[in-house]
Amino acid sequence: MTDWIGTTRRTGPRRGGHDLGASSRAGWRRAIVAVLALVLVSVMVPATAGRAVADDGAPGVAIQSVIADQIAAFGADDQARAFAHASPMIQRRFGNAATFMDMVKRGYRPVYRPRDYRFVSLRQEGDTLVQDVLLTGPDGALTLARYELVLIDGVWRINGCTLIEQGEGV
Repeated sequence: MTDWIGTTRRTGPRRGGHDLGASSRAGWRRAIVAVLALVLVSVMVPATAGRAVADDGAPGVAIQSVIADQIAAFGADDQARAFAHASPMIQRRFGNAATFMDMVKRGYRPVYRPRDYRFVSLRQEGDTLVQDVLLTGPDGALTLARYELVLIDGVWRINGCTLIEQGEGV
């Protein structure tokens, strides 16, 4: 069997030892993964846990809702709705919804018209939360969109988005 780093490891009983069995090993692996996931979640978003706008108290749900609604607004060419999700800093920078939408159409095609997208990871950087979204653009290429969000008056607003090309999609 080959593991994720390409080395070969032995499966089955060891010499002089006992085989714990695949189900026992899988159970231990699941337990370890569950503990690691809990540790990661508790480290990723500790300072914002009490400041979420979602009913269930999870900032990730609220943040993903904001991003998904902005992507839906782009798809519907709803300039006002898309612009409303931008932070005051972004709104001042572009001045109005039409200018903002034009910038997105020209420079952010994978965000403006994605074939598909999925939320990947969420982490805290200072006062902002960063949500990575993997997009399949209109040309089929994969792009990672790194959204920065800030909490303003109890509402998550998008304060920037950086695109990182990932290559061809499937």
